Amino acid sequence: MSPIKTIGISIRPQAARAKTLANELATSLVAQGCDVLCDVTQASKVHETASLQNMAKRVDLLIVLGGDGTLLHAARHFMNSNVPILGINLGRLGFLTDTPVGSMFDVVESVLAGHYKTKHHFGLHASCWRDGQCLKEDIAMNDVVLQRYAHPRPIEFEVIYGDQSMFRLHADGVVLATPAGSTAYALSAGGPIVHPEVEAISVVPLCPHTLSNRPVLIPANEIITLQLLSSPNPSVLNLDGQESFILSEGDEVKVKKAGDVSLIYLPERHYFNTLRSKLHWAGYED
Repeated sequence: MSPIKTIGISIRPQAARAKTLANELATSLVAQGCDVLCDVTQASKVHETASLQNMAKRVDLLIVLGGDGTLLHAARHFMNSNVPILGINLGRLGFLTDTPVGSMFDVVESVLAGHYKTKHHFGLHASCWRDGQCLKEDIAMNDVVLQRYAHPRPIEFEVIYGDQSMFRLHADGVVLATPAGSTAYALSAGGPIVHPEVEAISVVPLCPHTLSNRPVLIPANEIITLQLLSSPNPSVLNLDGQESFILSEGDEVKVKKAGDVSLIYLPERHYFNTLRSKLHWAGYED
């Protein structure tokens, strides 16, 4: 592992507690000889303010203080950077930001000493097409969601894997989730939990108007096309719940595997430990 000299810190701008902790952390890191960049202007002179895009080119480590949404926002800018990201949980569940805030200084010290492992999570690239023209495109780490928007009636769409039609469905929508996103919206919609080392995409219908349709797990090496066949009013495409595109009847969405994001996992905390503690699975006293 390369030595960690320059460290980025990312937080939610409106989170007062996160700002206080970021200042404390920045002061500690500077005292240890590190250079610190932060993506939010704060009442501190110990670090430099920089955008996430700029950080991705300069830092050796990114520390995110917040919940999974905060990490997802930052991770979009670090895809394919190979910069390890450490998530400190200030949110509710924290599947991605699974380090407790009370352990922050001890964990950061351990990471600086090289005592950590990383797991690579692939993302998704989504592009919206109308009459053969690409309207918008962006990336997601958790999920790409096609769903009805501002109207109560279901929409009709077709899901195509490569050149094979999977199904045509009347429903509220559909979730395409990465393994990292399998414990988010897709899980609440009845999708499977997918281990991060499985390179697959979950296809999870939202409130399908049929009793026979079920979630499907497919390899992540083909383009998935979502064709919006019927929509009483404009529908919407959501990426990680952070970016949204308005779609009209006849539009297509093409989704494919994108680059990787590197998340830090401490050696003593494994995936099933996280699932048991976050989902309160019975049978263990952790």
